[in-house]
Amino acid sequence: VQLQASGGGLVQAGDSLRLSCRASGRTLSTDAMGWFRRAPGKEREFVASISRYGGATLYSDSVKGRFAISRDDVKNTVDLQTNSLKPEDTAVYYCAARSFGFGDVSDTSYEYTYWGRGTQVTVSS
Repeated sequence: VQLQASGGGLVQAGDSLRLSCRASGRTLSTDAMGWFRRAPGKEREFVASISRYGGATLYSDSVKGRFAISRDDVKNTVDLQTNSLKPEDTAVYYCAARSFGFGDVSDTSYEYTYWGRGTQVTVSS
């Protein structure tokens, strides 16, 4: 399975970006998906997760109410709509997939098996 994240960029505080993650190799419709991020000098942190078939979502407190995760199992994609961006949202954003058949949301990075390369989001003040 290969995951490719896209949609990052340089924006101003308050702007929005829509990140997209496309999977290839096999369908991920039965797997939970997630987004994580790593800011310069910091550890990787959980951002959002969506369950198999999209029935449940989970967000970190820092993005709750501003970000929205969604999935399109026909296109084999998972998107992250980021709104009201803040300078502290600056990071490389990674999408990830849990192993085949694990459909529950998770905020734990080691529970994800497949990882994409990431897309840079930079928010200026």
